[in-house]
Amino acid sequence: MGATASLAQPEPAVRPPSVETKVDAIYPADQIAAARQVTLVLRITIAADGSVTDPEVIESGGPAFDAAALAAVRQWRFRPALREGVPVPSRIRIPFLFVPPVASAADGGVSQQTANAASAPPSSADAGPTAPGAPPAPIVSSNVDAGVPGAPLPEVTAIPEAAAPAEQDGGVPDGGEGVIDVTVLGRRRPPSRGTSDYQIETAQLAQVPHANASDFLKLAPGFLLTNEGGEGHAEQVFLRGFDAREGQDLEFSVDGVPINESGNLHGNGYADTHFIIPELIDSIRVLEGPFDPRQGNYAVAGSAEYHLALPQRGLLTKLSAGSFGTRRVLLGYGPPGSSTGTFGAVQLYQTDGYGQNRDGRSGSAIAQWEGRAGDNLLRVTAQGYAASFHSAGVLREDDYQAGRVGFYDTYDPLQGEDASRYSISASLESHVDRIAFTNQVFAIYRPLRVRENFTGFLLDVQEPQQSPHGQRGELIDLNVKETTLGLRGSARLSDTFLGQRQEAEIGYFARHDIASGLQQRIEASTGHPYLTEANLDSNLDDIGLYVDGNLRLLRWLALRGGVRADLFTYTVHNLCAVQSVEHPSPGNPETDVSCQSQQNFGAHREPDQFASTSSTATMPRASILLGPWAGVSFSASIGRGVRSIDPNYITQDRATPFASIRAYEGGASIEQKLFEDVRLAAGTTFFMTRVDQDLIFDQTAGRNTLAGATTRIGSANALRVSSPVFDVNVNATFVRAKFDDTQLLIPYVPDLVVRGDGSIFHDLDWDWLRIGGDVPRVTLASGVTYVGPRPLPYGARSDVIFTIDANLIFGWPAVQAGFSVTNLLDRQYRLGEYNYASDFHSQPEPTLVPVRHFSAGAPREFLFTLTFNVGGTR
Repeated sequence: MGATASLAQPEPAVRPPSVETKVDAIYPADQIAAARQVTLVLRITIAADGSVTDPEVIESGGPAFDAAALAAVRQWRFRPALREGVPVPSRIRIPFLFVPPVASAADGGVSQQTANAASAPPSSADAGPTAPGAPPAPIVSSNVDAGVPGAPLPEVTAIPEAAAPAEQDGGVPDGGEGVIDVTVLGRRRPPSRGTSDYQIETAQLAQVPHANASDFLKLAPGFLLTNEGGEGHAEQVFLRGFDAREGQDLEFSVDGVPINESGNLHGNGYADTHFIIPELIDSIRVLEGPFDPRQGNYAVAGSAEYHLALPQRGLLTKLSAGSFGTRRVLLGYGPPGSSTGTFGAVQLYQTDGYGQNRDGRSGSAIAQWEGRAGDNLLRVTAQGYAASFHSAGVLREDDYQAGRVGFYDTYDPLQGEDASRYSISASLESHVDRIAFTNQVFAIYRPLRVRENFTGFLLDVQEPQQSPHGQRGELIDLNVKETTLGLRGSARLSDTFLGQRQEAEIGYFARHDIASGLQQRIEASTGHPYLTEANLDSNLDDIGLYVDGNLRLLRWLALRGGVRADLFTYTVHNLCAVQSVEHPSPGNPETDVSCQSQQNFGAHREPDQFASTSSTATMPRASILLGPWAGVSFSASIGRGVRSIDPNYITQDRATPFASIRAYEGGASIEQKLFEDVRLAAGTTFFMTRVDQDLIFDQTAGRNTLAGATTRIGSANALRVSSPVFDVNVNATFVRAKFDDTQLLIPYVPDLVVRGDGSIFHDLDWDWLRIGGDVPRVTLASGVTYVGPRPLPYGARSDVIFTIDANLIFGWPAVQAGFSVTNLLDRQYRLGEYNYASDFHSQPEPTLVPVRHFSAGAPREFLFTLTFNVGGTR
């Protein structure tokens, strides 16, 4: 599916499974004397590779007949169901009619000697009601001849699940046609909220070089990712005029499990996606703007939810080696016959880095099991990740121009990061009549250590109450630990009213965060901490409830939206509440003490202090969708979002000063078939967003600080064209982001972001290249990024960014070789640019005059990859 979301009312196209190999069931020999005609119904799961798994009896014909039918159906082979051309697991019901050998011979059918009963749907005379309590499902017609072995294989056509009528008693129409219920397994997509709701199937665009999971966000319009903290640090995200830093303005999740960290002292909402193994990313839903009641905290610029799967069955092995000592090993396993949601994968990564102080190592493991029990879908996921990287940080532009430092050098080799993440989650999806239930629980443990130096030796000046000292340096050493426990769920009612399918949903969300954060300054000469800047222990709660409706008033008119309300509570223990005293004790001053126990004139107090508060936020959201008419649709949306406050700013019993966001947008989209196999999806959106209390990163403080109200006006545009031999996705976003009071441009936010991803692929159907019946495929994929000049403080502008990445892959399903190159033109570009004062002892005299700083983008890099897939197919 394209990066633009369809506004059409029908759900995504689904092609149901069809039989390729059918084995007839044998009439049980010990039952021939009874000469009974028996009907039973099985329900089976068809895996993405067409094999049959988890057969179960839902209408029994007796133990002997049940066993015969199960033995036969396990040998069937299917062409799997397709959703948007991609094989997906599905479930179907198969009625079996056992006709006694003598009776069938009298009718000219099976002879007494063969004693076979055809595995076919029963005739109308024999059909009973469908299984009691079964959920509504699509009706599929089969042309299987009842009771004759060797009958034509069933070719089935289906009504998509969302539009299917409820089952009818009697189940089998006249004329001998059977009824088979097909349910395509997989996650149900929430109804689209308009043109800016991007349902991104990675498909062939996954072959474009991507450094990590965050890189896939570039398939949606407007994303710029920068990183001054090194490869193990969460990316700084820019979207629609927002400097979302490392996640403060974008709600991140993976299959319902939140990634944003509440209470992280480095940045409330910090979201590190490096634990996600790129090969496991099946799709991403990016909703730009707060327009869906399911969106919660941090959904200011929007939200991004990753969905994981491993399409390959069997053992997957990838070995990569390239420039600057880069090495990567990936092992993955998907049990043959299971759904793509069942897998295990582990990756190890190591690099020496493309410049000074850029080496690093990481490892990630993810295991997931997905299975059915009756009408229930259960999914259990466990994940572990650890990384250790060094970071070059930033350089002064004047130092680089004067030749005092190289483009890829560093000032402080102590900069870096150590990060870990461990999580486990379990979800259960079930159906009862017209209601679908979803419930999920999760637990996350996240330790993090970050060491950064933005200002060198600028701030550590001699204070009167301090012992005499030289400048000690301003390396920030931040240690954070966070434990998150949470649950979420929903109940969705579907029914037909006004001749259209209507839906109503209620849902809940709850998470509890136990976070601690300690930020210290480190002495350059010894590596010892000399100042504690912050030391907080926090307990944070977020409990939310939402109501959402999907009302189809007419075939071409839909209203979608509802309201969400969240309660946020904070209990913060500040272990370093007093860092300075205006009038210290003249006789016994506390010198060089970070967390003091004196007040004015020496009055005693404890150095710590508790503060607690709570607040609620109500967030209405609504969208109207018109069309499609000849593939053209229109939409308009309005919504409110919030960003919870950093625990560092909590005051006892004072209402929490949320950042309140109001967003408005309107857009149009089109989906068309240009030719027989060429599909086009395009959309354009105009938006306006106002934030009453923004956050801007302060290099001096080393974290986000409060700012005033801001407004953003712009347009986001996306185009995707795909066919059996190519897939191209292009998007562009233009925005003007300003402070309301001064009308100055918000610093660091790009006005223009253009991104193009494309892949050309072709199977070489030449006999001399066949291996085991498989033909090789050649793929050429490329990604192009252009970012216009970004506004900087004090009226400056950054340079442009222009990069090209490419990847060439050749091979068979079992073995492939790939050669990728990033920054193909080897452009020496500045990934991040800033304007502020610093002193790295590189100048003759320190000054408070702001100067240009930058973090260097990576030079040209090559990577060679070998991929092996044993024991399974895609």
